[in-house]
Amino acid sequence: MAEVINLRLVRKAKARASSAQQAAENRALHGQTKAAKTKLARDAARTTRQLDGAKREEP
Repeated sequence: MAEVINLRLVRKAKARASSAQQAAENRALHGQTKAAKTKLARDAARTTRQLDGAKREEP
C-alpha cells in the first residue's frame, strides 16, 4: 500500500519553500549597504565608458 499524504500539508510546505526562496532573492537584491550599491553603480558606469571608448566608428 502507498503511504497516505495530507495534500493540505504538502501545499503549505510548497508555499513556504517558495516564500523562502523569494525572501532569499530579495535579500540578495535589496540587502546591500549604500556603499556597496554605489560601488556597483560606479563599476557599471566605468565598464560602459570603457566599452563605448573601444567602439570602432563606422565609415
